[in-house]
This record gives sequence, C-alpha cells and structure tokens, in this order.
Amino acid sequence: MKNMRRVRIATISIVLVLCVPLWAERQEKTVEKPAAASVAPAVKPGAAEMDRLKFYLGEWEYTETFPKSGFSPNGGKNTGVYTSKLGPGGNSLINTFHLQGPVGDFEGLLVMTWDAREKAYKAYAFGNDFPGALVETGTFEGDALVFRSEFPVEGAKLKLRNVTRLTAPGKIESEEYMAMKDAPESLLVRVEAKKR
Repeated sequence: MKNMRRVRIATISIVLVLCVPLWAERQEKTVEKPAAASVAPAVKPGAAEMDRLKFYLGEWEYTETFPKSGFSPNGGKNTGVYTSKLGPGGNSLINTFHLQGPVGDFEGLLVMTWDAREKAYKAYAFGNDFPGALVETGTFEGDALVFRSEFPVEGAKLKLRNVTRLTAPGKIESEEYMAMKDAPESLLVRVEAKKR
C-alpha cells in the first residue's frame, strides 16, 4: 500500500510536467516572430524543443481530482502550487511542487529536458514520499503531449500514460492513466492548472 501511494504521488508530479509544452506550443503559434537578422546565430541542439517549454515559466495553481479506486478508495481533491524556472543554460526546466489535501501532502522536484539521442522529452521526478527518481519519456501526439513510463511495483509492472491538452488560454487539463501488467488502463488522476 505504501508503494502504491508513492506511485500515485510520483504520477501527480509527472502530470504537472506534461502540461508545459502545450502552453508553449500555443504561444509559439500566436506570437509574431521578428524579422530574421542578416546573420543568424548558431542554434544549439535541443534549443527549439526547450523553447516550446518556456511558456511554462512562472507560478501555477492546480487541483488534482482522484476518482475512487484501489489507489484512492475515497477519491478526493488536492490543491497545490508549482513554480517553474529555466535550468542552467536553458537546457532544462526545473519545477518545484507542493500540494495538500485528503489524498495526501506532497513536495517534489521535477526536471524536464530534451534528449537529442531519443528525440523525446525526458522528465525526472523526485519526491518526499519515494526514493530515487521516476523517469518518463514524452512526445507530442497531435495536439497532446503524451508521457509514458513503466516500472516494477510489488512484483508487477505498472504502466503510466499522461495526456495533457490546452483547453483555454491560461488553463491546462491533464489526465494520468495507469495499468498493472496487461490490464486495461484506468484514470488515476485528473489535473487542472491555472497560471497565476
């Protein structure tokens, strides 16, 4: 049961991370680009992908809604705040989180970056309720940013899939799904975030 709680908390952190690129993509489409200079500076690998995450910068308020399930028998809602800033050289995005509510109290750190070898985003979540890091791999699928991860829990393989979409200016919705072994996916948590 304690491991399941750790998985749930780690999943919440990842859900938040997945919201970022959708905001950046929308901003990129609506902002006019300045005229190109006569000599363009050299672009470092991964810069364009990390630029898609810059809209995530700042402070966000969010609500997590957990349906009744084996992981959260009573369901419930937690609320929290996260802050996002660029990491060294703009090569990563560093997010700090704190949330509270009937489902639990969680504090965490989430680092996102672009992995040029895998041609995918990587997310590394660290939390007060589990050792080590939870690692996920993400790409855009249509208008949604989708992150996936698999890891062992109590002798079985737990699969996570997070889908994040922009629903309106300043609002993001994200859903985290889970499946044990080869069972069908079920909704673990739904997150709604609003920029402060």
